[in-house]
Amino acid sequence: MNIVLLEPEIPSNTGNIARTCVCTNSRLHLIRPLGFSLSEKQLLRAGMDYWHLLDVTVYDDLNDFITRAHPERIWYATTKGKQTYADVAYRPDDYIMFGKESAGIPEEILKVHKKECIRIPMGMSLRSLNLSNSAAIILYEALRQQGFPGLETEGELHYETYVEN
Repeated sequence: MNIVLLEPEIPSNTGNIARTCVCTNSRLHLIRPLGFSLSEKQLLRAGMDYWHLLDVTVYDDLNDFITRAHPERIWYATTKGKQTYADVAYRPDDYIMFGKESAGIPEEILKVHKKECIRIPMGMSLRSLNLSNSAAIILYEALRQQGFPGLETEGELHYETYVEN
């Protein structure tokens, strides 16, 4: 899967999303302008020690992204979508785009791609969820639909078992 952040502004959100991408074998695409430096402490701290494992590409602008990435299908995460993120069938090579924290994806892009707009249901009159939470929610639904390819789905307990007397 591919996560696309269009002009992200908050380094800790991008760092959290980067960590999620590493943990899910997903690629991260960052479209400038970025509201931070890629060496910023908050960004690196949120991504923990996973940065060397991250598959990330930075683009100069949206046109550069389209030209270089050649996305076949993009889902646009927005509060303005008519369908929920769970209403669509994701494919392994899909891209899920998120807009900047302060404004989301520009409406001129959304108008052209109405059928590809998806939303996360929320309470009435609320603006939006945190960007990194939104990315995790939608990405994990896409991966669930595909059977969590390449991911560990079972864990092992490592604590002592206490026997009741």
